[in-house]
Amino acid sequence: MSAHLHKSTVLVLNRNWHALTATSPAEVLGAMMNDQVTGLDIQGTDWMAPVSWPDWQSLPIREDDASIGTTHGRIRIPTVVILSTFDRVPRKRLKFGLQGLFERDGGRCQYTGRQLNISEANIDHVQPSSRGGDTSWENCVLSDRQVNNRKADRTPREAGLKLLRQPVRPPEMPITHFIKNKHQINDWSHFLPAS
Repeated sequence: MSAHLHKSTVLVLNRNWHALTATSPAEVLGAMMNDQVTGLDIQGTDWMAPVSWPDWQSLPIREDDASIGTTHGRIRIPTVVILSTFDRVPRKRLKFGLQGLFERDGGRCQYTGRQLNISEANIDHVQPSSRGGDTSWENCVLSDRQVNNRKADRTPREAGLKLLRQPVRPPEMPITHFIKNKHQINDWSHFLPAS
């Protein structure tokens, strides 16, 4: 159970209920005790209510709930909490690199349209770097490794390839779009965009 206390299994919402980040139960329980966050009691898809720390301690522990033992008995670990005062939603842009291009281009080779695994993908310079092309969002696309090897240091036109769409710098987006539900926590689905 102690390993569970340090995994990012609690979704943190601003006071307007927009998702901001994921954090560990160890961080959240201390914040609940200090009234910095309120736990969200979620029951299915049609009922949820904020619960302050004194009342949270007496909530029943359901079959699928994670819990922690204390000197006063077991306490349910929340899956979602609400910050008491913070109401902004910071914005963020994808980080340039293979992973960022993979996300911007939807995991598709920008020449063939084939859906790729990250291990099959490569960064292609549309205007080859050997011919003055820069390493930027506007000149790089996700490419199948084999297609990129065939293209070599030629332009798409010279290699007989056509881009599906021109590469552009991705816009800044609310930070909510960058939160990944790695632990498949059902309660998070109310607050994260469908992927």
